[in-house]
Amino acid sequence: MAVEFLHELDVPFFKVGSGDTNNFPYLEKTAKKGRPMVISSGMQSMNTMHQVYQIVKPINPNFCFLQCTSAYPLQPEDVNLRVISAYQSAFPDIPIGYSGHETGIAISVAAVAMGAKVLERHVTLDKTWKGSDHQASLEPNELAELVKAVRTVEKAMGSPVKQLLPCEMACNEKLGKSVVAKVAIPEGAVLTLDMLTVKVGEPKGFPPESIFDLVGQKVKRNIEEDETITEQVVENDVKKVKC
Repeated sequence: MAVEFLHELDVPFFKVGSGDTNNFPYLEKTAKKGRPMVISSGMQSMNTMHQVYQIVKPINPNFCFLQCTSAYPLQPEDVNLRVISAYQSAFPDIPIGYSGHETGIAISVAAVAMGAKVLERHVTLDKTWKGSDHQASLEPNELAELVKAVRTVEKAMGSPVKQLLPCEMACNEKLGKSVVAKVAIPEGAVLTLDMLTVKVGEPKGFPPESIFDLVGQKVKRNIEEDETITEQVVENDVKKVKC
């Protein structure tokens, strides 16, 4: 009856509570309505979740799983955020999210950092009201704080490409090091590792990661102690390693 009633209301999606996740006839009926489905996994096993996937996927591919522990309020040691990663591996073709019944927002923010694409939290106007659910809910100011924190984390996730960023240029100019002469080096000398060291130099020359490439190169002129080793003072071209 609830499914039919909500379908008539034209809700944007169906939320399957943890208590009905292993109710397979109910899942089939809900999936056949064709609306997106958000399926919580409290009180269930991984084996059951595989069965849920196999039932729902052929009927309605537009669904997601939420890691959930059905306790109110939920203690941190029972959250098991690593299940999010397990779900991501087991069900790579559907979004994975988190349904939290803990107090505060830190764990929910961590779930987003772990890749949760859907986040469910309960909201109350007063945590002291009768009923265990209120204790595990967020008051409006906490909800606003959670949304703000989630948006910050989303920005912070950024790119998996590790490289020198424009925002780091000022720090790199100040603290970035170069290969310099450890001792005075005469013109025509062939560089050895004991002639070189790494320091903050001005002007900047070869980066520290090029120091081994410089070994064996001949210098074109006298180089003073602590002088930066630049392309102009070595006879052969040395490939500069890019940050």
